[in-house]
Amino acid sequence: MKAILRFLTQTRGRKRLHFTDIVTYLYLGLGVIIMFGPVTWLIFSSFKSLGEIDTFPPRLFPYQQETVPVPGYASPLPLFNVTLNGKTVELAEVKRIGIISTLVDPRHPSHIYTVNIKDLTKVEHIIFSLDNYQQGISSFNFGIYLKNSIIVTVVATILTLIVNSMAAFALSKYQFKGRTAIFLIMIATLMVPTSVILIPEFLIITTLHWNNTLTGVIVPTIATPTGMFLLRQYMLTLPDELIDAARVDGATEWRIFTQIIIPLSAPALAVLAIFSVMWRWNDFLWPLIVLTHNNLFTLQVGLASFQGELNVQWNLILAMTVLTLIPVSLVFAFLQRSITTGIATTGMK
Repeated sequence: MKAILRFLTQTRGRKRLHFTDIVTYLYLGLGVIIMFGPVTWLIFSSFKSLGEIDTFPPRLFPYQQETVPVPGYASPLPLFNVTLNGKTVELAEVKRIGIISTLVDPRHPSHIYTVNIKDLTKVEHIIFSLDNYQQGISSFNFGIYLKNSIIVTVVATILTLIVNSMAAFALSKYQFKGRTAIFLIMIATLMVPTSVILIPEFLIITTLHWNNTLTGVIVPTIATPTGMFLLRQYMLTLPDELIDAARVDGATEWRIFTQIIIPLSAPALAVLAIFSVMWRWNDFLWPLIVLTHNNLFTLQVGLASFQGELNVQWNLILAMTVLTLIPVSLVFAFLQRSITTGIATTGMK
């Protein structure tokens, strides 16, 4: 921790901040706000009520209006600050008709006041309530959707690593006619919009009777040109002498791949694993097309159930979105050490 603080407080000037120090800190501060500002707003908003989310101007922290039990009324009444005869007092609102609010003194319920709503100020305090999370989990099949998302993400990521690493190994370490052409064709598919191939993919899985199955969600996504390119460029940096020596010792191609290439490509595989987890966990359009049975929905498709034709439950959507971010964040935290190594060394030779 001390090393981090020492690094963050380093300055070019010895006794005072240099001009470049000021510019650097402003630039880094702006970058932090741009990158983490939306996430911070999302997390704080997940604790807000639906009415608080619609409040304008918007506020960062989740505020909740205080209520007070008043004799003669079945439920607690909301509190407001009201200025009467030059004094500010706390009154509880009984009802509101148009722009006129009827209030009572909580200490003396027999005293009734009628005040214009423009003269009312809510008595509020910051509270991080878990009501949105509890209601969101209980209002739809969170456990089933979570299980489906985990199955799709884990299986698709494993198959993505296997398929793309095998393709990258063949295109980087084998010399055969048409290798460059095949590589260029695979890279060229990156320029094809996803919407163009949705119909052909759907027709294929329909022919295979993979509709409304997790297999139909997983299999079409495992071969990615981005993953193949990343792994191929990394494998090109591995010395061919290692493979030649293994062949001289009698190792099979499969053994070379599993015991030499895969261990040495661990940093690049970790990067691809992170990308694959993010892609599959956050995928919405393809599962929405393939799946129509509620018990097969993933979390992202399930979240759409909170969006009705006339009403959108933003408070529940935000709370459930925060929960869906946790697994991806854990994977990133676990594999983040390999990101810099895997990307920085890709393509070096």
